[in-house]
Amino acid sequence: MDFLISGTHISPIYLMVVGFVIGILGGFFGVGGSFLAGPALFAVGVPMNFVVGTDLAHIVGKSIVAAKRHRMLGNVDIKLGLIMVIGTILGVETGAQIIQQLKRHRNVDAVVAVAFVIVLVGISAFIGWESWQTSKMRKTERAGKSPSKRKLKQDASAIAYVAKYVQGLHLPPMVSLPNSGIARISLWTILVVAYVGGVFSGFLGGGAGYVRMPALVYVLGVPTHVAVGTDLFEVVISASYGTFTHALKGNVDILIALVMHTGAAIGAQIGATLTQYFHGTRIRLAFVPLPLLGAALIVYSLITGHHLK
Repeated sequence: MDFLISGTHISPIYLMVVGFVIGILGGFFGVGGSFLAGPALFAVGVPMNFVVGTDLAHIVGKSIVAAKRHRMLGNVDIKLGLIMVIGTILGVETGAQIIQQLKRHRNVDAVVAVAFVIVLVGISAFIGWESWQTSKMRKTERAGKSPSKRKLKQDASAIAYVAKYVQGLHLPPMVSLPNSGIARISLWTILVVAYVGGVFSGFLGGGAGYVRMPALVYVLGVPTHVAVGTDLFEVVISASYGTFTHALKGNVDILIALVMHTGAAIGAQIGATLTQYFHGTRIRLAFVPLPLLGAALIVYSLITGHHLK
């Protein structure tokens, strides 16, 4: 099937299958799925600027479906999500402007692709390390062992240290997030996390949940299930803005996005339901290999110069 806006020829079945798989993953992990959607589009020859803009368009519809399901399950902190939207939109526009500069210099594909690989590998490595440490500590506790305080400090989850430090920062105004179990936290820390996620979204496409969801858990201390649902809720608004600004810049192939959404809408509901059967550590561990798969697709296309058909 020819997609005239982006000047590509792609099988619609391929797009629907990719959308379905990403829908399941997005509903389960609370991320837009761009860690796979972007590489999957790039692998079949879609120019990187269209990968970024089109992925944002596709994310909107899928995130609405998944967020509604998570809202029913009680996994969405509306207050936190609305605060984050402010920082995310500013970040999205920053990322979109960077893409425009790269387009003018005609090196958008290489720069964005390399940045994508670095980010995906880094996130996968960090989450894998932290989840393994947390899992090891829980096994020790279940075995009835009583490790020393020094050992616990070495092996404890990053959540216990980074999030506690961030929540202890007194930078007014302070806000409370009862739905996330956070008594007081600085508004500025939330906005910074949202802005950084927004830059990644505008620059690499999608909702950038692969950055923001871990940041919600590890930096702000939001429980994993709530982080998943809240991220999806926030993505609905921020990705809509991202789609709009990229469409104005000529970076969106809306037909590709619509074909992908036909599969994603079904997959998102399945993924959201599955989160109820896994605890936070297992969800994070299951996430680890997925960014690596996306990175592998990009590396393959860069090294060989070939595209999947």
